[in-house]
Amino acid sequence: MPIERLRRRTKIFFEIMKKTLFNFIAILAVSAITASATILITSPGEHNHSDISDVTVGDTPFLQNSVTDARFASTVVSTEYPDLTYAAENAVKAVVNIEATLSVGSRSMPRDPFFEFFGYPQGYGEREARAGGSGVIISEDGYIVTNNHVIDNAKKLRVKLYDGRAFDATIIGSDPATDVALIKIDAQGLPTLPFGSSDELRLGEWVLAIGYPMELQSTITAGIVSAKARSLGALGSQRSIESFIQTDAAVNPGNSGGALVNTRGELVGINTIIKTSTGSYVGYSFAVPETIVRKVVVDLKESGVVQRAVLGISFRAIDQQFIDEMGEITGIDSVGGIYVASVSEGGAASEAGIRKGDIITALDGVATTDSAIFLEQIGKRRPGDKVSMELRRGGKDVRVTVTLQNKAGETTLLAKGSVDAQKELGAKFRNASEALCRDLDIRGGVQVTSVERGGLLERCRVREGYVITHVNDREIASLDDLDRITDKITSIDGIYPNGRASSYTIMQ
Repeated sequence: MPIERLRRRTKIFFEIMKKTLFNFIAILAVSAITASATILITSPGEHNHSDISDVTVGDTPFLQNSVTDARFASTVVSTEYPDLTYAAENAVKAVVNIEATLSVGSRSMPRDPFFEFFGYPQGYGEREARAGGSGVIISEDGYIVTNNHVIDNAKKLRVKLYDGRAFDATIIGSDPATDVALIKIDAQGLPTLPFGSSDELRLGEWVLAIGYPMELQSTITAGIVSAKARSLGALGSQRSIESFIQTDAAVNPGNSGGALVNTRGELVGINTIIKTSTGSYVGYSFAVPETIVRKVVVDLKESGVVQRAVLGISFRAIDQQFIDEMGEITGIDSVGGIYVASVSEGGAASEAGIRKGDIITALDGVATTDSAIFLEQIGKRRPGDKVSMELRRGGKDVRVTVTLQNKAGETTLLAKGSVDAQKELGAKFRNASEALCRDLDIRGGVQVTSVERGGLLERCRVREGYVITHVNDREIASLDDLDRITDKITSIDGIYPNGRASSYTIMQ
């Protein structure tokens, strides 16, 4: 074979081998990259997730749940939103619209006792107004829970159901301290919403707000639990129990009394209030937790009066403000707990040996880190209940058992028909100051700060500033004394700041 031909064939052979080797190396590189990518997705390494739903390409499962990394054991990761349709479609049937007809005083035609005396009708100088809210059916025979402010001072209540039927409603009872009320319609076989557990709610958990805002029927909004045990000072009473669930589910006027529902379709709260400078929703809303709602509703249904448990102390939450103001005096230098500022003689706390200066750190195992949690834990109990309290006293841990009392200072439940003196009088009060008591030469009393329509004080034409010293011939030195009145009020004695004494006899 000629040498030149051999050289050409040899050259061609090496070129073919060179191309084959290059293709082979390229295939190996691609395979390595693919293998690396597969390892990054499926191996239990840094980028692993604790809860990943199956991903399907066509009909072929592509990815199964990966192995959980211990470093992320407390983190729940999901690639999908929860399915809220079951909860929404079932719960919405038990949420109703409530229309309240109110009597509103007219400025141009003030109510004048002179004209009433000479035969003009009682409603002279008044006009009717209507307000709307929501409610939740909790029994098949027509019991409905709502807010106190939805039905307060209503002359008539009209309830419209999800299916379009409408009924007149009667008020079974209400509790301004928690803003919860119970009403009833005459109907049977109604859809109901079962109670869930607000204690089990977790921050970030999805919830639904259902109601009738802005005259819109059956509106459902969704959000998450933003905070628990939130206190706003919004109910405006020294006896108020505020431990709201905060959510970012949109709530507007008309939603009051509607349902806050978990993903299982259970009632975990009653939507009550929004905090806003515009009058409309601005990003968060607040609901009374189920623990308080359930307790108040049972009390109102069984006895018509809320069986309020009383511990018999005044207190302050130990927060940074407390430490700044009282830390040096009390020797307290860390936040957390409830500081006992005073103990009522003969009260539940006094009987259990709790002293001024004690720090309550837990109640039945629940850490009382702030006043909202503490008030909720007391608020869901009844007179006669025994609770275990953990205290810190002089640097030592102490445990005591307390038998809670009713507002009359007894451990029994209040009888049906017992009155709420502050509500019966129809006013807001404060303890008379020491200076005022000295000026008037009285031992103590409660001073009227505002008079509400429809109460005994308005009927007696009592004005703001009046200091009540006796009710039913019992001395009233403080708000605690006033709260202990449970009988129908038949007489009121007191004095105005100018020294003029006035007494009133109530004709039943």
